[in-house]
Amino acid sequence: MNKPNASAAKMPQSTIEIVNKSLGKRYRSERRFRLYGLVAIILSLAFLTILFTDIIRKGYSAFWQTYVEIDVFFDPTILREESLASADYQGLVKQTMRNLFPEVSGRRDKRALYSLISSGAAFQLQKKVLEDPNLIGQTVSVSVPVDDDVDMLMKGRIDRTLPEDERRIKDNQIAWIDQLNKEGRITKRFNTTFFTAGDSREPELSGIRGAALGSFFTLIVTLLLSFPIGVAAAVYLEEFAPKNRWTDLIEVNINNLAAVPSIVFGLLGLAVFLNFFGLPRSAPLVGGLVSTLMTLPTIIIASRASLKSVPPSIREAALGVGASKMQMVWHHVLPLAMPGMLTGTIIGMAQALGETAPLLMIGMVAFIVDIPAGFTDPATVLPVQIFLWYDLPEAAYVERTSAAIMVLLGFLITMNAAAIVMRKKFERRW
Repeated sequence: MNKPNASAAKMPQSTIEIVNKSLGKRYRSERRFRLYGLVAIILSLAFLTILFTDIIRKGYSAFWQTYVEIDVFFDPTILREESLASADYQGLVKQTMRNLFPEVSGRRDKRALYSLISSGAAFQLQKKVLEDPNLIGQTVSVSVPVDDDVDMLMKGRIDRTLPEDERRIKDNQIAWIDQLNKEGRITKRFNTTFFTAGDSREPELSGIRGAALGSFFTLIVTLLLSFPIGVAAAVYLEEFAPKNRWTDLIEVNINNLAAVPSIVFGLLGLAVFLNFFGLPRSAPLVGGLVSTLMTLPTIIIASRASLKSVPPSIREAALGVGASKMQMVWHHVLPLAMPGMLTGTIIGMAQALGETAPLLMIGMVAFIVDIPAGFTDPATVLPVQIFLWYDLPEAAYVERTSAAIMVLLGFLITMNAAAIVMRKKFERRW
């Protein structure tokens, strides 16, 4: 019997055999890649969950405020008709606290007793008397806010089991608070002050209304300027501009501006709008101008992408029936591209809402108590308000910082959700 030819045993494998041998390795590599992607998504969601949980855990209690009910005698000897606005209302609060705890003596103990009540109680009494002078001479039960340390104690943010020298509130103050609580004088209510007041040096009196209105006015200016300018620039570059080196240079600069750090726009606003044009410092008008410079590249890029997504057949059909180029763009292309433009605008506005660095450069970091009433009034914005509160030492500002972050995140999530809904609702697939 003849032996098989050695050269036949070493015949090269076919392409199908080589591919089949590598299929297992390729499938395993694909499964590993999908697993890596799944692990990355799970880790991202886990980190976001931890972040949001920590913010909510620290901030939810800021939506509730502790009040104490005191029986105030509006003493006629203190409240005289000719000086009701400047009367010693703080003295009324102190007198009421002395009546509640007549056994307290000594200057230090009395100061500790008076500090249980917020300084805002005096302004609350003043408002009541100015609204109804007939209260003078009467004893009225009034609920007033407590000091921030007492509020933290009632919310469990201060550990009463710690040694006295390791907490901000003393043993005798805890005893007085427990007595008031036992008498049913201490209650918790929804903290309307947080949404209706401006900034304050006292945590229990501080709110986000001033910052929220400052953000609102700033966004209004940004929208009124950035949307028409951005859409007009996109339409010109995409539909009318000649293709030459100048338009190429403009397109490159627009793309580069989208990646410029936001603080650079703040420096530009400081140099141009404040130093050169002399516009008011720390005003929503200037903040809106700076935010417009920052969001314009985003809106232009998104608008150009929307214009490119419109099929050429739409343009050709409009021109074929006798429409001018302007009519073709205005009546046919622009309406079809508008949903994508609006989506890009909302995303750009959400970016402007969350920016802090450029607004710090134009002075919107100032401590402002008054609520802004217009575009040129001194104001701050929510991100800057969060920055200011975070730097303060009082524990009550920690929960208010977290609560303000929750409000800001709510606005950002709402704006991004609106962009997604608009894209899904008006999107057309060609």
